[in-house]
Amino acid sequence: MAKNTPAAAPDGRAQNEATQKDALSLHKTALIGVFGTNTRKFALIRLSSGAIRKVKVGDRVNWGQVTAIGQSRLMIRRNGKDIVLGLPSG
Repeated sequence: MAKNTPAAAPDGRAQNEATQKDALSLHKTALIGVFGTNTRKFALIRLSSGAIRKVKVGDRVNWGQVTAIGQSRLMIRRNGKDIVLGLPSG
């Protein structure tokens, strides 16, 4: 049975165009993506440990609680302060 895998550009052009150099700090928690419906949003975050987590409003992360998810941002409350993570620009 044949595997259904996408064909890669032989010159590596697709990889180069899809990769943003230094878009994420590898030592900090970063927002990778937001998805879902207006009433049920989720976010993908990369923790400083390198782990990837899917979160929703109310979930706890290592150092706070998710309080809001927008189209391009995530808000986490830590010790009474709101911390906003945005998507990488590009």
